[in-house]
Amino acid sequence: MQVNQVRELAVKLKENIGRVIVGKEGEVELLLTALLASGHVLLEDVPGTGKTLLAKSLAASLSLSFQRIQFTPDLLPSDLTGIHFYNQKDGEFQFRPGPLFSRIVLADEINRATPRTQSSLLECMEERQVSIDGQTMALERPFMVLATQNPVDNQGTFPLPEAQMDRFMIRMKLGYPSAAEGKEILKRTQGPAGLTAERAERTATADEVLEAQQLCTQVSVSEDLMGYIVSLAEATRVHAEVALGISPRGTQALLRAAQAYAALNGREYVLPDDIKHLLVPVCAHRLVLKKRYGGQHEAARRILLEVLDHIAVPSEAGLESGVR
Repeated sequence: MQVNQVRELAVKLKENIGRVIVGKEGEVELLLTALLASGHVLLEDVPGTGKTLLAKSLAASLSLSFQRIQFTPDLLPSDLTGIHFYNQKDGEFQFRPGPLFSRIVLADEINRATPRTQSSLLECMEERQVSIDGQTMALERPFMVLATQNPVDNQGTFPLPEAQMDRFMIRMKLGYPSAAEGKEILKRTQGPAGLTAERAERTATADEVLEAQQLCTQVSVSEDLMGYIVSLAEATRVHAEVALGISPRGTQALLRAAQAYAALNGREYVLPDDIKHLLVPVCAHRLVLKKRYGGQHEAARRILLEVLDHIAVPSEAGLESGVR
């Protein structure tokens, strides 16, 4: 598989998801960027905008095992990881795997679970493994967590801690559809099949996704662009309004996402525009501001756009020297 084949795979997936999701081409592209970069995605928006449907449509487009978990306050870590139970017939303990052993996991309304349950996702999201009763079990790849949360209904919710937020490669909002898109949604809804993820067809296998992920890691990034990413991160760390800036994990996520985005667009090298396009969705949720108030994400977005305006973009000559 070459880079142009990665682009063809992405086009097929976008068209397939488009059978279910009306519009939102940019958001679907970000979702596929995270998939190709082996990252996880947090979908955050008001109820009824299609967060769960988008996640289920991606899962329906892939020939991968899928589990949806409805997060609630009484959900336990063992409900996610699985348990060892005593099999009276065989006279021994056996392991019953939980939904985290699927390759695509949808954590619906993730902020409704307690911090203890939320923390059970940290190991699997970062290290692709689960530790149970002193045993460490590897998860099959590709492995991706798609989480949703409602930012306006805070009753009975537990905000995700900074360490949990930092595990998500991309955080994005879907927003309301345009008038034309809203009309198309109603047209698709009135049919006998309705508007469900079952409209999508399986168009990619696990091997194809793994091969595409591996190829994305080979996309060239010049040293000047790496320095550009570090300069952006350092600027957030000394910003007057920021308590915690972009971490090294954040710079790594931005680099991997830029490589995947370049491959998705049929290029074997990363451009500055790739980094500019991805900076907010990859890094805004990683900033911790000194003043805690409503609209944190918009404030973080504003700060990142200010940083982009003040940090010089590498010269074209420097970029060309790093392109293979």
